[in-house]
Amino acid sequence: MEVHFTPEKEAKLTQSAARKGSNPDELVRQVMSRYFDEESRFVDAVQRGEEAFERGEYLTQEQVCQRLERFLRH
Repeated sequence: MEVHFTPEKEAKLTQSAARKGSNPDELVRQVMSRYFDEESRFVDAVQRGEEAFERGEYLTQEQVCQRLERFLRH
């Protein structure tokens, strides 16, 4: 697979990779790997939230606001 960047993005990628002591190809692989890990964690969290909601395990907006106010007071 090939990915094409604008010259500006390619220059930023090259600079960023150099700062990290890497090459652009490796940096793109690392970034994509982190992206897919985060995406998977997000999808799992949403699914857990939906399942909890279906079980009736949720907070109302008022409850969330109350908890946030208590948290901010401490």
